[in-house]
Amino acid sequence: MHYSKTKTSFYRRLYVAYLIDSGVNSVPAIMAKTGMPRRTAQDTIKALAELDIKCHFNLPKKSGYYEILDWGAMNKEWIHEHLERICSILGYQYEPFEKAPEAEAPEATPEEAPSE
Repeated sequence: MHYSKTKTSFYRRLYVAYLIDSGVNSVPAIMAKTGMPRRTAQDTIKALAELDIKCHFNLPKKSGYYEILDWGAMNKEWIHEHLERICSILGYQYEPFEKAPEAEAPEATPEEAPSE
């Protein structure tokens, strides 16, 4: 079956954001997981902002990593539930994650910080 470039581009962005959130969070790791060329991986990460997915690069540059700060209107649970279909449409090998990645707990404010 043939899918439109709009659909595959959208799914590729969702999948890359999901990978980053799951710990596959560097360009080389994304390339290894998906087989996509470096430039495609870099462009896809850059394009996440167009979906209002906030992705941040943590330095240092050579050993840094990406993290998803905000999913915007996207639902990562939906992505997790449809991962096999997304991979099939993109032509990637499906490797299930045990569960959807959890959002990190917010840091404690001074009032909530445990006292010593």
